Amino acid sequence: MRILIAEDEDDMRDVLEAYLTISGYEAVTAKNGAEALDKVREGGFDAAVMDIMMPVMDGVEALKRMRDEGNTVPVLLLTAKAEVRDRVAGLDAGADDYLTKPFAMEELLARLRSLIRRGTPGAPDTVRLGDMVLDTRQGILKCVNSIALVSRETELLALLMRSTDRDLKESEILSRVWKDFEGADGEALKLYVRYINGKLLSVGACFRVEHRPGGMRLCREAEK
Repeated sequence: MRILIAEDEDDMRDVLEAYLTISGYEAVTAKNGAEALDKVREGGFDAAVMDIMMPVMDGVEALKRMRDEGNTVPVLLLTAKAEVRDRVAGLDAGADDYLTKPFAMEELLARLRSLIRRGTPGAPDTVRLGDMVLDTRQGILKCVNSIALVSRETELLALLMRSTDRDLKESEILSRVWKDFEGADGEALKLYVRYINGKLLSVGACFRVEHRPGGMRLCREAEK
């Protein structure tokens, strides 16, 4: 699981990064709202923890821009202010939850777990790419024909279909699809990629999972 931490205070950012890393998450940090927005645009985050008061661009403005661009990654806002208007501004901007400083790290972690379990509010059950449609609830891939996928194949293909703008590293795929890495390694990933490519071929899709210098990506056959 990848978590973005946007916090301008060095000590707080370091503590959050260390705590989330020890708790089994991959923590990526940003020092201001503008930097956080740039990193969110790269994709691949399961949730974000963002301070409201930051230089260059504050957390509320960064969140507003994220939502305006259609980014629905769950966001937990941190604020040193307890006034109702600050909480309301954050929630109106699209925050999923908030914590007022100071807070207990255990509570932060519990709230993150809750956000991740809930998933992205309003997220569709289908993922579309070109002439392909993946029903993530039923595990059905449709194109010229249709075929059923097992749950792991569905999660892996959905991740690849949502990330065609970048190469996915093996470690990121394992952490996002296999979660705790139990029983998962590079060989298991290659096996599932082979299964998926076979099913893409069987439904008449023009996409294949390709191994590239930066990792893996779902590409049109013409891009080979």
